[in-house]
Amino acid sequence: MGLEKQEYEKAKVVIFPVPYNSTTYWKSGTKEGPRAIIEASRHIELYDLETKKDPSKEGIFTLEPLEPSKNSPQETLARIKSVMDKLLADGKFPIMLGGEHSITLGAIQAFKEKFIDFSVLQIDAHSDLRDEFEGTKYHHASVMKRVKDLGISTTQVGIRSVSEGEELENVFFTPDLPVDKIVSTLKKNVYLTFDLDAFDPSIMPSVGTPEPGGLGWYEVLNLIREVSKKRKIIGADVVELDPIPGLVAPDFLAAKLVYKIISYIV
Repeated sequence: MGLEKQEYEKAKVVIFPVPYNSTTYWKSGTKEGPRAIIEASRHIELYDLETKKDPSKEGIFTLEPLEPSKNSPQETLARIKSVMDKLLADGKFPIMLGGEHSITLGAIQAFKEKFIDFSVLQIDAHSDLRDEFEGTKYHHASVMKRVKDLGISTTQVGIRSVSEGEELENVFFTPDLPVDKIVSTLKKNVYLTFDLDAFDPSIMPSVGTPEPGGLGWYEVLNLIREVSKKRKIIGADVVELDPIPGLVAPDFLAAKLVYKIISYIV
């Protein structure tokens, strides 16, 4: 994030930028998402009014952006997993910035080796459960199908677009947001993957695949806060920011969301 230079060894949280958008099929600027989030984060007030603390004092270190593979999505996922393996071995709390949603699989592969049992909480407008799309099983429209194929429990929130024939389980459609019921579906350890198109386009138009309707800012914070209280969030990603030139408010919202997640887990 846009903080004064901090030391990796002392940082509890590590930001991992992944500027990747190889499988996007509509808007194609999500590779600029990590840069825009980090730039906007320079303007965040570090003291968090809600939690009454300064999360940055726990140490937040930002890695250099990953260099995606030009050969295949699988190779990029392998690079992501390699970085995540090291972060987890070093005891860090990783937050990955995308980039398109397909990058989540690389992170989940690393967490599966580290944690015996955990859930994935997906907050998203789309279910992303296609078996394959545009000739690849590693498309961002297939990411949650690949996660399920690993045998990992998933809960999907904010969904308002699905494909015919998808197997839907533990899915909560907008505007249905029963927080206690959502939390009850989650295991003790939770990986949070947040696609910014979960938000209503009126506050988050800068996404790769916008969808009418959606969640509000305080709805999202309430859910993440309750999950952090009743479960242990072990890692997170925020993906699919597609910056619109001259429109900085969505970039700031994304950066603020990342900082709020940090404030709930440190």
